[in-house]
Amino acid sequence: MVNAMRLYIRVLLSLGLATVLLLVTDTMRFQASQQLKLNVIFILVDDLDANLVEFMPTVKSFLVTQGTTFVNFFVNVSLCCPSRANILRGQYAHNTQILTNLPPRGGFQKFYALGHENSTIATWLQSVGYRTCYLGKYLNGYPSGVLLTHVPPGWNEWYSPAAGNPYSNFNYVMNENGKLVLYGSRAEDYLTDVVARKSVGFIRRAASEGQPFFMHIALYVPHSPATPALRHAQLFADAQLPRPPSFNEADVSDKPSFIRNRPLLNENQIAQMQDFYRKRLQSLQAVDEMLSLIIETLRAVGQLENTYIFFTSDNGFHMGEHRLTPGKQTAYEEDIRVMLLVRGPGVPAGRVLEHLTGNIDLAPTFAELAGAPIPDFVDGRSLVLLLRENPPTSDAWRQGFLIEHWNQSRGGALLATEGVLEPPDPMELEHAHQWAIPEFAAIRTKDYLYVEYVTGERELYDLNADPYQLESLHAIADPALLARLSEQLARLKRCAGASCWQ
Repeated sequence: MVNAMRLYIRVLLSLGLATVLLLVTDTMRFQASQQLKLNVIFILVDDLDANLVEFMPTVKSFLVTQGTTFVNFFVNVSLCCPSRANILRGQYAHNTQILTNLPPRGGFQKFYALGHENSTIATWLQSVGYRTCYLGKYLNGYPSGVLLTHVPPGWNEWYSPAAGNPYSNFNYVMNENGKLVLYGSRAEDYLTDVVARKSVGFIRRAASEGQPFFMHIALYVPHSPATPALRHAQLFADAQLPRPPSFNEADVSDKPSFIRNRPLLNENQIAQMQDFYRKRLQSLQAVDEMLSLIIETLRAVGQLENTYIFFTSDNGFHMGEHRLTPGKQTAYEEDIRVMLLVRGPGVPAGRVLEHLTGNIDLAPTFAELAGAPIPDFVDGRSLVLLLRENPPTSDAWRQGFLIEHWNQSRGGALLATEGVLEPPDPMELEHAHQWAIPEFAAIRTKDYLYVEYVTGERELYDLNADPYQLESLHAIADPALLARLSEQLARLKRCAGASCWQ
């Protein structure tokens, strides 16, 4: 009887100890899960072609040298509002239905009317405990049709210009968490610097509260007019406009009519581009300084090694290639390919990846890093696997990325005059109808760019043999290759969700 009692007590004690151990283990797992919620900072610049990173020393030393560079990172639509909708929702434009900058085919008003603000990367991360902050340029036309103090769902802190001329970086009205604040023409009102100061304040507040954070910084430079801070206005006096083999292309007989109809660039146009190029370089220096300030702040609050930093552009930019005056929206490499730079915990330093990636992949990447569920409607694919030491090969990744372009319907501009609108690109209004880019869809693969225009014209470039896209092969290519690319393009044009990358 005594022995049985002793055995009974031992069993109870062992069960009690097991229960305690289970409780301790669960607690440790919970604490570990909280510790795994790392911060994410996303810096988006406006109209940055990939080559300009070379002139940003902090970006180069901190993000390129200490992080991973995606050299084949593409934008679905090389235009501001559709690209930003791609980023916020992780969808191609044919699924967001944000096709242009203005209603009825795009703009903030359409994004808002479709209810897209109710499910973005901000709402996903906020739902799993992240403190979120948006700073800078939102969707074109914001906040037309709603209150000037409108703050979209999902953002704990909001600092976005709601009126004035923010593209000039001076003389604008900022919506600061529902309060309108006027900024003038003083040096301290320079918008990039204002965003820098507010980003530092947000980091300090989030760190003091011990809350993981997501910060989306969207700057207006180097978009036209590319106004530099006064302290940078004399820099790069000797910088020369790049002139790759495609610059002011002599023979455009292989090109579609919107290129063939263009005359060669004249000396006055090239001189204007030269001046604009220097301003673009100057305007980026405040962005570089902002990144340095963010790094110093993260280090000071003990969050540098707990934070991922992503840096890219909403689209690329052409400056004289193929006779084109400054702008974007074509299917050429200058417009669709931008670099994505990533630095953070476990991200290999100094690595360059050639996998086909794009702006629709950013939202699912941020969601996976934060442990947030990714909605089924997302067309993109998380890049987290590529940020690890042993990523899958490029052959085991996406094999084609969709490029799309639509034209603004007539009268659209009249419907969006109240919000902050993007100014036209320099010199592109001249003979706009004669030289307008036709609507098109294109597929970018590892080796080819294939384009189909609504005019019936086509382009095909072998990017390994012809990286500057000087000779379209559409008229002489193997019909089987053209048919295969056309079929792949057709599938991508109607894809949705996981079918867009499987």
